[in-house]
Amino acid sequence: MKITPLEIKKQDFKTRVRGFDTTEVETFLEMVANEYESILNEKNKLSSEVTRLKTQLEDYKQVEKTLQETLMNAQESVSQSRENSKREAQILVREAELKSERILDEARERLDRMRNELSILRSQKESFSRRLRHLLESQIELIKVLELDDVSFIKSGDMSGRKQAAAARPPQDDKKQEGHQQE
Repeated sequence: MKITPLEIKKQDFKTRVRGFDTTEVETFLEMVANEYESILNEKNKLSSEVTRLKTQLEDYKQVEKTLQETLMNAQESVSQSRENSKREAQILVREAELKSERILDEARERLDRMRNELSILRSQKESFSRRLRHLLESQIELIKVLELDDVSFIKSGDMSGRKQAAAARPPQDDKKQEGHQQE
């Protein structure tokens, strides 16, 4: 049974002959009623404070839950970003490797072509050198033949022709001519 402060104040006791002092009892009841009322008011304040705090606690729990979800999402996002970055890095590395292999292959092909061209140029040079040597040798042979013709012409002609031919020839030619004549 709940007692209200008003019930305490209005409570009447039967009087008896040798009972308590009514003024003192009424004063005490008044004091108990006031104290009880004060305690009830404080209880009500505390109840509403508890309700407010419970509501606030629920709000905080909701915020905490949201923050935890956000944190989890952020961690997942970071994890996904790392994975994506790793994949992209692997792709870039692979592309770079392929590109470097392609460049090396092209460089090797170019080197092979240049070696082939060099080989062709060397063989052309050798061929040209042989032909030029052959041409020069044939020209030298022609000069020798012409010199022999000159020697035989000089031998068959008069002395003046010899003198003119000797004067026309440089001194080195004389030595050559002497060598040819001895042959």
